[in-house]
Amino acid sequence: MTQEELDALMSGDMDLDDVEEEASAAKTDDDVHTEEAEASDHYKADATHSYPPPANSDNQVVHQLDDVTKESEEKASEIFDIIEGISNELMEEETSAQQCIETFEQNIQTFSALHDKFPDIATFKVQMEQNQEALECANKTVTVLQNSGDSIMQVMDIMQYQDIHRQKIERVINVMRALSNYMNQLFEGKVDDQSRVGSATHLPGDSTTENVVSSDDIEALIASLGKN
Repeated sequence: MTQEELDALMSGDMDLDDVEEEASAAKTDDDVHTEEAEASDHYKADATHSYPPPANSDNQVVHQLDDVTKESEEKASEIFDIIEGISNELMEEETSAQQCIETFEQNIQTFSALHDKFPDIATFKVQMEQNQEALECANKTVTVLQNSGDSIMQVMDIMQYQDIHRQKIERVINVMRALSNYMNQLFEGKVDDQSRVGSATHLPGDSTTENVVSSDDIEALIASLGKN
């Protein structure tokens, strides 16, 4: 609505229904589709994003990064504790397996000597062969335990990068805080914001705010229409 139409409406020379009919008639189908598309896009944007987001604890960037670094450090410490426990268990099992290997080797030597001295006794040969099979299984078990221990060490080495990433995030936080403090000091004024006068809606030379209607004017217009 232009200023002339608003003045005519205020003076009673123009009916509000006529204004609405003219506005509706002026809209083409393309305008309607365009407005519907813009309204749909605006609704989707408002439904999924709100920019700028409110400055609360859920949206404060540094606050969120502090939470990330804290939780990351805590979880990394928990992972290291679990990995260390697994590594200790593997070492204990490897020690037990080595003891079994020594026992099997002694048994093989004993039954081998008995088989050589008493070749007609089949039991000595059977026991020697069974201990040899058990020795092979024990050696395979030790190999698996050693490979698992090596993999655990590789995991711990990789986890060191997680701590490096945490330190990088902390460095970003420090830079952001330094910039924030600098900007606050740069734009700091001697007058409180509550003591400042309100900004003018229209200034001489402005080309886009000549027909701007204030909120008070709109409320007064609505009140006058309600009286009629």
